[in-house]
Amino acid sequence: MSADTVRGSVTIEEVAAAAGVSRSTVSRVVNGSTAVSPEALDAVNRAIAELNYVPNRAARSLASRQTHAIALIVPEDTTRFFGDPFFAAIVSGINARLSRSDYVLNLFIANDDPGDKTTSYVRSGAVDGAIVVSHHTSDTFIDRIAAVVPVVYGGRPVRERERDYYVDVDNVRGGRDAVAHLIAHGRRRIATITGPLNMPAGVDRLRGYRQALQEAGLLEGPIEDGRFTSDGGTAAMRRMLERGDLPDAIFIASDLMARGAMSVLTAAGIRVPEDISIVGFDDSPVATSVSPALTTMRQPSFAQGERMASILLDLLAGREAPHVTILETELIPRDSV
Repeated sequence: MSADTVRGSVTIEEVAAAAGVSRSTVSRVVNGSTAVSPEALDAVNRAIAELNYVPNRAARSLASRQTHAIALIVPEDTTRFFGDPFFAAIVSGINARLSRSDYVLNLFIANDDPGDKTTSYVRSGAVDGAIVVSHHTSDTFIDRIAAVVPVVYGGRPVRERERDYYVDVDNVRGGRDAVAHLIAHGRRRIATITGPLNMPAGVDRLRGYRQALQEAGLLEGPIEDGRFTSDGGTAAMRRMLERGDLPDAIFIASDLMARGAMSVLTAAGIRVPEDISIVGFDDSPVATSVSPALTTMRQPSFAQGERMASILLDLLAGREAPHVTILETELIPRDSV
């Protein structure tokens, strides 16, 4: 049942047309959201009175934060979700914050369809708000969700707008610091294995890599996409080896990709760090499970999850919250440099 369902002949679309606003704006007004300008609020209320529009009560109850449920939406496949420690840390942080509230968490791994099932469920009024983590340029269904419930993004949104709320780490600085560390250790031909470049985190870490090289007056080395997976890191490293033009260091934009790359180097008899130094990103348990232990950029994933949940709870309670929160990364030196 949707908050857009009405008793009588007047529809939410007719109210929107009479008020000169979007359908989602009318929905926000009906549901008591504070994310509406005073002008739009007055226009919608006048249209509601003139047209005698009466929203369905049960749907209004659902949409007025009575479900005490929050959706965690992850547009990834199950293999990546359950295989990447990043997601475990994020969920742990979200859950730690929600455990101190009356809200429960519903998980949606939304890679097996274009988001239609997830969108329909959220728009039905079954949850009060959503947290979206690991989204790509192709995940346009998120916009349909953000039109009806408050959304907080984990990471900079693909299409950033002033009204968006998100919690991210400083991926550009993290990439720059990782490469600067390699340069400080005398490395001059530095390659990178990136995450997907249809994700802001992949783009921003690559930007940081390039900034560090430019500041040092160095040329870019080989650049490969490792898809933020261990298998992707393996394939990327094999492509570098096949070209036969090896760097003396690699910034690898996730620990999982670094693990895959290091396995290829070991099999080829290439030593880390004697022949090639490596810096990863995450400081997940993977970093200390490989040999040699991985120098990496720590991102505070647990804290990111906590902060996202806190911001969403503030929005649901009608409290002000920061639109943009950036958390710092930290270099964790180990044995791979």
